[in-house]
Order: sequence, then C-alpha cells, then structure tokens
Amino acid sequence: MTFSVQGIAVARGIAIGRAVVMGSGRADVAHYFIKPEQVEAEIERVRVGRNAVVDEIHRLQHTIAAMGPKEAPHELAALLDVHLMLLQDEELINGVKHWITERLYNAEWALTTQLEVLSRQFDDMEDEYLRERKADLEQVAERILRYMKGMGSPVAQPPTPRRKTSQDLLLDDSVDVPLVLVAHDLSPADMLQFKQSVFAGFVTDVGGKTSHTAIVARSMDIPAVVGARSASQLVRQDDWVIVDGDSGVMIVDPSPIILAEYGFKQRQGELERGRLSRLRHTPAVTLDGQKVELLANIELPEDAAAALKAGAVGVGLFRSEFLFMGRQGNLPDEEEQYLAYRKAVEGMEGMPVTIRTVDVGADKPLDATRRDDAHLNPALGLRAIRWSLAEPEMFRTQLRAILRAAAHGRVNLLVPMLAHATEIRQTLSLIDFARAELDNRGVPYGKVDIGAMIEVPAAALSLRTFLKYFDFLSIGTNDLIQYTLAIDRADESVAHLYDPCHPAVLRLVADTISECLRQGKGVSVCGEMAGDVQFTRLLLGLGLRSFSMHPAQILAVKQEVLRADAVRLRPWAERVIDSEDPAIAMSA
Repeated sequence: MTFSVQGIAVARGIAIGRAVVMGSGRADVAHYFIKPEQVEAEIERVRVGRNAVVDEIHRLQHTIAAMGPKEAPHELAALLDVHLMLLQDEELINGVKHWITERLYNAEWALTTQLEVLSRQFDDMEDEYLRERKADLEQVAERILRYMKGMGSPVAQPPTPRRKTSQDLLLDDSVDVPLVLVAHDLSPADMLQFKQSVFAGFVTDVGGKTSHTAIVARSMDIPAVVGARSASQLVRQDDWVIVDGDSGVMIVDPSPIILAEYGFKQRQGELERGRLSRLRHTPAVTLDGQKVELLANIELPEDAAAALKAGAVGVGLFRSEFLFMGRQGNLPDEEEQYLAYRKAVEGMEGMPVTIRTVDVGADKPLDATRRDDAHLNPALGLRAIRWSLAEPEMFRTQLRAILRAAAHGRVNLLVPMLAHATEIRQTLSLIDFARAELDNRGVPYGKVDIGAMIEVPAAALSLRTFLKYFDFLSIGTNDLIQYTLAIDRADESVAHLYDPCHPAVLRLVADTISECLRQGKGVSVCGEMAGDVQFTRLLLGLGLRSFSMHPAQILAVKQEVLRADAVRLRPWAERVIDSEDPAIAMSA
C-alpha cells in the first residue's frame, strides 16, 4: 500500500530506489547492573570502543586528504573534527565513568544514560543550529556502541538488491537497482562511506535544515529528507521508496503511475541542474541591466572553495563563532583567528569577505555542555554583541585578528544584534582601540568597512542612527522574523507562525533597503530569505542588489535574477508590501 512520510527538505532532487533500513542502535542496548569488581573492566570496554572510533576517524581524515574535493567535500573534514572534539569531551567521559562507578551500570547503559543527560541540555538551547548539534553527540555514541558490539560502519557494505520486478522496468534499463538509505541518523563518517557507495539518496528520522547531515547532503548534492520522525520504523527492508528532496516527502511502495511520474520529474531535475550549471560564470544582471551581487554564507575558512565553485562574487557572511565553539573554554587566540580569517580571505582570490564578529552567548554557549538556567528566555539575554561588549578583552582579540587579515584582501567587519546607540559607540571605540594596539606593536593591518546587522526591530526602526555610524547594513531575516513576530522557532507549538511573508516583517525589510539606497549606503540580505527563490523577485523590486546565501542556492537565485526586470517589478513589489496578505499578493 502506498503511503507518504513528511519530513524536511534539505537537499534538492529526486531519488528512487530500494530501501536499505538502518534503525537507531540504542534501541537494543542492554541494561543491567555490574559487580564492583567489574567497574574497571566496564570502563575499559568504553575506552576501547571510544579509541576504535577515534582511530576510524583518523583513518577517514587520511582518506579525505588523499581524495579530491569532488570526492570528499571539505565539509566532511570539518565535521570529523567536531566528532573528534566530542569524543574527547570531559563531560561525556566523566559522566560515563560516574554511572559505571557510582551506579554500577553496565558500559552500554552508562553511555546511553550520559547521552540522554547531555541531549536534554541541547534540547533546551534556543539556537536552532546548536540544538541540532545534539545529533553529532548521538552519532558519536552510536559509533562507540557499534564498536562495542563488534559492528562496523552501517553504510560501508550495503546489502545486495533483489532482482527487478515489473515496476523496476519503469526506472531504467540498467542492471543495478538504485538504493536509498533510510536511517535514524547518519554521522559524517557514515556520509563519507555514503559517497563511496551505491546509495542514490537518504532519509533520516532526525535532523533539521542546519544539521550536519543536511549540510553535507547539500554539499554533495544528494537528494535528502531529514526529520522524518519514524521513517526507519515504517519502511521495510527492500521497499520501493521515492525521496523528494524538493518537497521533503518520502513515498513508500509507490504505484507504477507514481513511479513513472517521479521518474519524469527526476529526469527533468537533472536537465535543470545541467542548465543551471552553465550559469556559473554568467554575470548576475537583470533584463534591464541592473547588476546584482550574489554572495555566499560560510562557517569555516575551507568553505571558500565551495563559494567560488558556486559562482559567488564574495562572502557576505562568515559566521566566525564556529571558531569559538566546543573548545571547553579554550578560546582561539589572536594568531589562530588571524590565520583562519586570512585563509578565508586568500581563498576568495581577491573577492570581498564579510566577517561577522562572534555571535555566541546565552542561546549559543561556547560549549554544548554549558547551560544558563538563570534566564527564562536566552534569546533575549547576553548574546552576540552584548556578550562581546561584556568581554572586551576577548572582543579586542577578535577585532585585531580581523584587522590583520584585512591586510591580505578585501574585508568587511559586520557586528550582530546591535540595538542601542550606546552599543554602537562602544563597539566603534573598541575597534579604534584594537587598531591602536596593533599600531603600538607595529603589526600591519588593513582597512575595513564596518557594518551592522539589522535583526532586531529596534534596529530596523533606528536606521538613520545606524547609517550615521556604519558603512553598510546586512539584514538578518532569520532573527528579524523571530523577534518581530515574537515566535520561538524552537517551540513546535508556535513554529508554524514563523512567517517571512508577514506584512510587518516585509515592511521592516523594505524600509531598511529604501533608507540605505536613499543615503547611498550598501545593504544586503543574509538570512534564509536571500536564498529562497520565491522572494528573489520581491527583493529585487524593493531595490535590493546584494544577496548572501548558502553556496548551493546561488545558481537558482541567479536564474531568477537573469529573468527579472527590476524596474517593472518595483510597482508590483510596493503593492505586495502594502497588502494585508503578501503571500497571496506575491502569487497573484
């Protein structure tokens, strides 16, 4: 019987094949008490399993180093580093020892118990990206458990597919039947095996748009759906499945008619990708001759390669906080940061790089195991520039590193979550202080343009003050929507109210763009709205000429730009902004 499972679309395209089901390895973990004399032996079992995973990751890192970027995207190396860091986390290690020593739990039970403790801490985090880092911790525990059970990678040796049926003939004339992996979750190590295997796509029970699994899927351009909840329990081994990475749906046991329909969509998608790839070196210019900047959002210096490959003309947002997180309080010093920023700048080969100052705090703790229980709503607490101003020594260290990197290329400095004139003046004063410190040391540095993010309604309503002090503004639509509508995206009960098309949100975006244009200041959009093709025409009509997005979204947005007449879009965009229901007006 045909049925569908709804999830989250994270990587475009259609995959059709037989299901290879891999459920959660924690479901069958043994729970029993040990004797006191067995404590050391149980701790040793966990240590051996952990060391085996560390060795495996080291081997995979060597493999990646020997492979080209097409075979092993740079994201995999970064994610493996994260897993190594988690394997060495004292909170995990000491917690497991505690359960074994104090409660006399067996090794597997102790590991899963500590995992649950840490998982609850992740669940309480406000920030979506950090909340989904729980998946990395779970993947680390899963791999240790597998080694303790004598099992290897779940995707290294896929089962032999069964012979084709009459339905198979609707797909193609090849001998091999495509396989689709349906799993509870996938680790970066699994993903590398995935790339070298025969899987055409995958579906996972857990994950979100910013989960590591989703990030790697996008970098590999693999059709994928995550967050499909109980998919691995509903699908049987060897079922025919369709993964619709465009709409976030998995169809199980499709009829011949549905198979034929999606086979056609699959071929059309492949043709469309081929057409888009030809736009890589085409300048982004509208039909009426308006030049448009298509920039990339990146998290790590290595991401510059993907930005160039996608045809980006610069980096509109380098999220520097990823250099700070998960270091057990050992913040990166000036030299480490300088080398990272310099690598990104040189990697962009003369194109501009906009580095956002560290955006961590109450809702983005430096370490996943740290919590701030003193505040009811961390999203409104000590975060972003508020945290930086509260830690001026740390902030000046970062500012010096960014200024030094500017000696090697075009660098813009972007400050997040400003809302008050006093914050602006404090920030600019610290930037001047950082320059003076470098002058006193005789260290060379470059000129930077300084910008502010508009992600708090108070900032969007204080544009003249902001533009008095800053060279450019960047609209962070993700937070602007959340704060404007008072919607906690982490709360599933109200997440459906998170609406980029809300008239208030669009008015703030439109007014910000308009005021920047009036004063001759640069303005860009760097939130998810920039990479969503349904908003491209609207933003162009409002006067936006600088978009920053995930590299995988650039070509699709460029196609919309090339098809648009910005002058003719202006009156339509104004009507959309003035309407009570912009979503309907946009589709009219």
